[in-house]
Amino acid sequence: MTRPALLLIILCSLFRLPSYGQGGLRDTSITIVPITASYSFQVPQGELSQRFGWNHNVGLGAAVKFKNNYLLGLEGSFIFGNNVNEYNILRHISTFNGAIVDQDGKAANVILYERGYTIVAYAGKIIPVVGPNPNSGILLKLGGGYMRHKIRIESQNNEVPGIEGEYAKGYDRLTAGAMASAFLGYQHFGNNRFVNFLFGFQMDLGFTHNLRPYNFDTGRSEDGLRFDGLNGLRVGWTLPIYRAVDDRVYFH
Repeated sequence: MTRPALLLIILCSLFRLPSYGQGGLRDTSITIVPITASYSFQVPQGELSQRFGWNHNVGLGAAVKFKNNYLLGLEGSFIFGNNVNEYNILRHISTFNGAIVDQDGKAANVILYERGYTIVAYAGKIIPVVGPNPNSGILLKLGGGYMRHKIRIESQNNEVPGIEGEYAKGYDRLTAGAMASAFLGYQHFGNNRFVNFLFGFQMDLGFTHNLRPYNFDTGRSEDGLRFDGLNGLRVGWTLPIYRAVDDRVYFH
């Protein structure tokens, strides 16, 4: 089980919904535990744009929305793509025409990918100026956490000893550090539980460092603070968990 998934399970287990004092979702702001799966198309900013092009991002988050429409939550996301701008990192083990040779002397099919993840704890607020009930509206979230990314080197069906195992660490540019995140969008909780979604614009900024002591292709280490930004539109489907109100009328 991955670290982000484990943290989300722990967070969900801590939420306990009150069984008293809640009105109906249609006309009252109530306590809700929203679990959201989301996708974002992101464009890198800052120093990250020198390493990667646009990427995909899938996320999973859980939170508790209180009666006053404030939220506390945790979310993790997986970053992936194949737009690597630093495509020449393997030039020292390539032939004069740019080919990489495997252990059998044949040209290898080597592909570079972007891989990474983020973990963010956040606080937020739903402003119910639009939507079908007081629990829906403009969603603002601010958070902080951890960002990690690298270049994944894959040689497909060939064995290239110079870029496998421990040798791959000399080229992968593994980078990580603290990050800040901001989201502005819309959260919708349907009155019938079935139509629940969010969408909006998200900005992430990582304050990162290279974790490898030495890059084989440059012959030196990378020191100093990096500013790695990711901006994108995020859409998600939400599973709201809350205690339903018994509105049946009893006659004696």
